[in-house]
Amino acid sequence: MKKIIINDNQRGFLFKNGRYVKTLSAGKYHVVGGRDIVVSNLDKPIEPQKCTLETLMNDHALEGLISYVDVADQQYVLHYVNDGFCDLLTQGKYAFWQINDKHTYEVVDIRTPEIDDLVPEYILSRISPSYYTKIEVNDYQKARLFFNKRFIRLLEPGTYYFWKNGVKIDVNYIDTRLTKLDVTGQSLLTQDKVTLRVSFVCNYRIKKKKKILSEIDDFVEQLHVAVQLAMRDYVGKYKLDDILANKEQMSDYIFDRLKQKEKELYVEITDAGVKDIVLPGEIRSIMNTVLIAEKKAQANVITRREEVASTRSLLNTAKLLDENKTLYKLKELEYIERICANVGSINIGGGSNILAQLSELVRGSGKSKDEEIDFLEDEFDLDEDFE
Repeated sequence: MKKIIINDNQRGFLFKNGRYVKTLSAGKYHVVGGRDIVVSNLDKPIEPQKCTLETLMNDHALEGLISYVDVADQQYVLHYVNDGFCDLLTQGKYAFWQINDKHTYEVVDIRTPEIDDLVPEYILSRISPSYYTKIEVNDYQKARLFFNKRFIRLLEPGTYYFWKNGVKIDVNYIDTRLTKLDVTGQSLLTQDKVTLRVSFVCNYRIKKKKKILSEIDDFVEQLHVAVQLAMRDYVGKYKLDDILANKEQMSDYIFDRLKQKEKELYVEITDAGVKDIVLPGEIRSIMNTVLIAEKKAQANVITRREEVASTRSLLNTAKLLDENKTLYKLKELEYIERICANVGSINIGGGSNILAQLSELVRGSGKSKDEEIDFLEDEFDLDEDFE
């Protein structure tokens, strides 16, 4: 004999020799003679184990006490308990006790993958992501939606949900912002057989979002190749010196070539230009040598020009001194002043101190310039050498 206790929040299914007999309410029961009781909680799905749900539904004593739902293929059922979302039911048969709780259901057809607004987003956040695919499109993007490789429509910025029902969902994102394309380090041969490494940059914006991915295989690579071909055409026509002297012309040429490709590539080229030109090592060394030689030559020219100007200035000074004796004497006084400032003493002949007299003369004795000159001529013979 086995004792079974059924609590208030439970019900029991009585089986005799494997056959369903009836449903038992709360209480204590003794099981003997091939009988068995399966206990079921009122807040859990009904799983009788020893019989089918249809057998229970045929028991008129359970009418109104059990809520039953059959979920078919290509369907999901949203299960609500007391008007609050509980869980998602997939294909199969389900039964719930409706003694303490109210169970309601909402059938969702998943033959079409896209989830419509009838399924609120808060419910999707409570469902396992294994049942749906989430697609997010940013403000600066558009997205092309495909079902089984077939284009469906263009997705605007927002969040989208799709049921996982066997249909393969693909999305191609399109950046609607102004986009930069860098073409770096392209090895190009000039007309005079010098290999250059040129880097180019262009900015573009997609114009026809539906066609650019369906009619062009990798439009970014196509644009990249168009830049390469235009660069090669231009560099091959000119010598190295011409290219280095006219980088703006090279940018304009490539930009015009890209503008001709706009309709074909469904893009708008806003601007483009040469970013960098790298010369081979030996060419750089030669050009540096030439540059150094040019700068040295320019420095020599400037030095000679200044020397000529200095000599011309000296000549003009000499002419003035030769033509104006007073100016000549003033110049002599200027040199005497410099001597007085840098020499301790000067003795002439018998040792008379001429430095004091010169210093007094330079500081001024109240005489006019002419008087000072006459004084110097009378007192000293300025043409004599100092000892």
